[in-house]
Amino acid sequence: MNFIETRGNDGIKDKEVTFSYAILNPSASFRGLYIPKNLPNIDKKDIEDYTNSSYKQLAYEILKKFQIDVNDEDIKIALDLYDNFDYINDPCPIVKLQSDLFVQEQFRGPTRAFKDMALQPFGSILSSIAKKQNQDYLILAATSGDTGPAALKTFENKDNIKVVCMYPNGGTSDVQRLQMITQEGNNLKVIGINGNFDDAQNALKQLLGSKSFKDELNNYNIKVSAANSVNFGRIIFQVIFHIYSYIDLLKKGEIKYPQKINIIVPSGNFGNALGGYYAKKMGIPINKILIASNENDILCEFINSGIYDISNKKLIKTTSPAMDILKSSNIERILFDMFGHIRTKELFDNLEKNHRFILTSNELKILQKEFSAISCDKEFGLKTIKRYLDDGYMMDPHTATCIKAYENLKKDNFKCVMYSTAQWTKFSPTVLNAIKEDTIQYKDEDALNEISKNYNQQIPKMIQDIFKKDILHKDIIDKNDIENSIVEFIKSTTNLT
Repeated sequence: MNFIETRGNDGIKDKEVTFSYAILNPSASFRGLYIPKNLPNIDKKDIEDYTNSSYKQLAYEILKKFQIDVNDEDIKIALDLYDNFDYINDPCPIVKLQSDLFVQEQFRGPTRAFKDMALQPFGSILSSIAKKQNQDYLILAATSGDTGPAALKTFENKDNIKVVCMYPNGGTSDVQRLQMITQEGNNLKVIGINGNFDDAQNALKQLLGSKSFKDELNNYNIKVSAANSVNFGRIIFQVIFHIYSYIDLLKKGEIKYPQKINIIVPSGNFGNALGGYYAKKMGIPINKILIASNENDILCEFINSGIYDISNKKLIKTTSPAMDILKSSNIERILFDMFGHIRTKELFDNLEKNHRFILTSNELKILQKEFSAISCDKEFGLKTIKRYLDDGYMMDPHTATCIKAYENLKKDNFKCVMYSTAQWTKFSPTVLNAIKEDTIQYKDEDALNEISKNYNQQIPKMIQDIFKKDILHKDIIDKNDIENSIVEFIKSTTNLT
């Protein structure tokens, strides 16, 4: 299967590329993104077969349907990393909360966030390709809190790979920050920037498309790629767990094929929602994708009005920081699929020039046929965490936003699967505020211990250990100094590879 570009071709890059090329070189023409030329089809016979499959077997079959140019051995090695999750045969278990509401726990991996579901196997595959090509790569990652730890973990001490991870200083939870700045690995560099996630992501995209930066890296025989969901290598694995949601409900007798389900996604950069959209396009009976956002409600505003306008918006720091995003990259892939490359380029040229774009009324109808959206404030999130814990289920602030969508957007009798994208342990001060209904600023370690002791919640060893580790990455820089900092890192570590 070949990949094409969301904004059309510039006459310089190849019009179609392979999967391995797209993940190693994620920057497409006109600053666009790569997408599959065609999506594979999943039919009734496939679904019947999948009900007898483990998660790894399902993932293998879906990757084969995409006809990616990666050999079977490397695919299986990558998928074997799911064996290191909490449950060997079920890396993202589904829990029933109500008769029509289920939660897929995507935080059962090594960094306790859903990014592990994609980045663990993706990192393995990218590393194997680089090694076979005998080519060194610099992997850039911009994070609002969860991509960073997952990317650093998957690429730690990998051959032919260096990683630079950028996070907004003060814009993540303390646990997320500690996961990054204590991460060992001679090939890793973590940079805190005086700015927000959008600043970090803008820097990443600019560097991916910068000829001068690439020329500088060429002096050290290094090429550049990315671990963010601008890279389709992330998205392909996010398609799989949406397919698994449907299959698991079939296995448990909660639905019968071809009954439809709704999926509820807490969304910032829209990669998880995009994965659900692609799963539906491939043939999974998904009725609607319900989007939950926080006070940074750009996605809610866009889906409800057709207006994407960041010209007068400022990013708000919230208690669900992984969703503190205004420039949602994967909206581009949705718009390409719906309206084609000419319209997509026009819309995103407007966004880059005027910081806004507007859909036509007909385009908005097409978008709203697939998506509904609602935003959730801090107060609702805190009350929801306490309410569900009182009923025996612990959730984090991001997962809590899904309940707002479930209670307000569900207009039918279809069962819903919502996605828990991070474990409560990454946001324990907020969770303790919710439980105790106070506003005390707890330290993470104190909040973790109090919740564990008084509310029968286990703290995973990888979370406990980060408070004992040495801080290895101390750089906090201005966003204008990012490129120079990265180049200095490359210079200082060239002798290590």
